[in-house]
Amino acid sequence: MVKYESQLDSTFSALADPTRRAILARLAVGDASVTELARPFDVSLPAVSKHLRVLERAGLLTQDRQGRVRRCQLQASPMRAAAEWIECYRRFWSQQLDALAEFFGESQDTAEARQEKRDNDIKRKHTDGI
Repeated sequence: MVKYESQLDSTFSALADPTRRAILARLAVGDASVTELARPFDVSLPAVSKHLRVLERAGLLTQDRQGRVRRCQLQASPMRAAAEWIECYRRFWSQQLDALAEFFGESQDTAEARQEKRDNDIKRKHTDGI
């Protein structure tokens, strides 16, 4: 359990930075060199390398050396664990909101439509972000 929580902490910490999220989004398209990953950002190459080390320590990417070029590859499995953790709380809050809606006399059809919209929004955000 401690290793799982440590991995989860590392994942969320790595994902907390918008530059690192953008790097992961780029790697979702395909492998890239460090220089290719640094190109869209207005920061130094050493700064990008620090971001890459954080992502690598979190298990979100691997780096291979091909001659003088370091190529990076996305490793998405830690994000799956984070998504599963979040899903537990999404279900909890959905149940709470459904109970509140029922308390206020909302029809079941409206509650189901709202739940379906929330599920679709989450799926859309998940697929847009990866």
